[in-house]
Order: sequence, then C-alpha cells, then structure tokens
Amino acid sequence: MSWEFELVAGPFRFTEGPAWDGEAVLFTDIPNNRIMRYDPRTGKCEEYITNTGGTNGLMFDANGVLYGCAGGDRAIVRFRSDGTKEIVADRFEGKRLNSPNDLAFDLKGRLWFSDPRYGEKRDDMELDHESVYRLDPQPDGSWTIHRVTYDTTRPNGLLITPEMDRLYVAQSEYGENKKRELRAYEVFEDGSVGAYEVLHNFYPHRGIDGMCLDEEGNIVATAGWKQSGPGPMIYVFAPNGRVLETHPIDAHPTNCTWGDDDLKTLYVTASGCLFRARTDRRGYLIYPR
Repeated sequence: MSWEFELVAGPFRFTEGPAWDGEAVLFTDIPNNRIMRYDPRTGKCEEYITNTGGTNGLMFDANGVLYGCAGGDRAIVRFRSDGTKEIVADRFEGKRLNSPNDLAFDLKGRLWFSDPRYGEKRDDMELDHESVYRLDPQPDGSWTIHRVTYDTTRPNGLLITPEMDRLYVAQSEYGENKKRELRAYEVFEDGSVGAYEVLHNFYPHRGIDGMCLDEEGNIVATAGWKQSGPGPMIYVFAPNGRVLETHPIDAHPTNCTWGDDDLKTLYVTASGCLFRARTDRRGYLIYPR
C-alpha cells in the first residue's frame, strides 16, 4: 500500500514531537516555544501550550500525563493540566544536561531520553558526553537518573519495546566519518543495556530523527533529506533491521506518531508542518491504550 501524505497544518517554523492524546495530535513548534493541537474531526489547529522552554519531543505516560524534552531549558519537564510545566530532571551528577531531544516511556513507568547537543553552540556544555538516560520513578514522586549509553555521540530518537527487552536508538551525528545508525541495545532486568547491534547504517546520508513502533514491533522512522541519498522518506524496519517498506515524502521529516480512532493514521512533522497518511498498519502507543 502506497502512503499518500496530506498536509493538515502549517507551515510554522520547526515542528517536532507529535503525540496523540486520544482525540487530537499535539506537536511542538520549537522556535516559538509552543505546543500546537490539531483536531482531525474539525480540521482546526490551535495553540495549546506556550512558554515550553524550547520543547522538542513529547510523550504521554501510561496515565495520560504529558512530558516533554525542553531543549532550551535543558530539562525533562512534565506539563500540568493548566499548561505550566515542572522540571522532572535537569542535571546528571550535578551537571546540567545538554539539550534533551526525545523520550519514551516503558510499562514500568520509567522514562528514557536522549541528550545530544546539536548546533554550533557547545561552549556552555557541562557534560563531556552525549548519552541516553533512564529516569526511574520513586514512591515519593521524585526520579532517579541513570546514564544508559556510553558509546553515543548524538543520540536522537529512541524507542523501548513493550517487552522492555530492547532499546532502539538513532545515532545521528553529521559530518565526515560520523555515524548515522539505527542501533538496538539489549536491555537487562535492572535497566542497563548491553552492546549495540547496528540494524541500519545511513552513512553518508541523513539518518533517523524520530520514530515510533507499530503493533507488530516494527520500527517506523523519519529519515533522509533532499541533499543526498534516496531522499526524505518514512522507513519501516523489522526488528532485525530488514527494510520492509519505504514511503517517500516531499518534505524534511522530523518525527512521527500514530493517531485516529484505529491508530492506522501516521502523523508526521516535516518542514515546519504536520502531515498525515492512512496506512495498512496499526500503531503501538503506551497511551491511550
């Protein structure tokens, strides 16, 4: 089945972090520090939350609480019902995080996130590494932070399988001889990970930015660009890295999520806009279930 992408909202400036709330799609307009909400029933797209601290990735936990990677604030944040945000984590070993980018929840309530630093400004970095972390919720409402990867340089999108046995990470550093890989790490019972397996090597072209899972455990990912290679598209990878499908999109794709009542519509942020395509696949989301 060929996926036909329809423009449904935008253009804005730089869109990212789509998340389905059960009725509509939330997505971030990063430079304008806001979250937008697109309602497919009415076709309206409205400003939903402001002063987001440059929030990039969004994700609901199993209880429907919205969390975000506030890259500008260098923090993982939780959004209250009134739209204000509270900091969940902004430091590791006393040093400020780099710029949290994307996040995923597992069924134990643990929050996994990537913390790269993209762009030229690096003189204010306090950490000397760009890693994936795991936040473990505590009975008193606090979180403990744990470094998970020691071999990433620009970790971007990430996913944790429903079985919590594999962590997928997009290693996406750009430049000569820099790695652009889809990696799979074995996850142990204590939340640590083993050595990674490279499922797909995108070098020398643009690798994965954001991704999501379908209900069969396949990885649906945004990658590619018009500058080189096969071009911008949505990839569908089997868990072993086999490319099952590719779906070209005439825009610069940044992230994706499933939506609509049957979770068969893929919503994609790309080139400052929001697109959607009906598919023959059904998505997996931790919320709503």
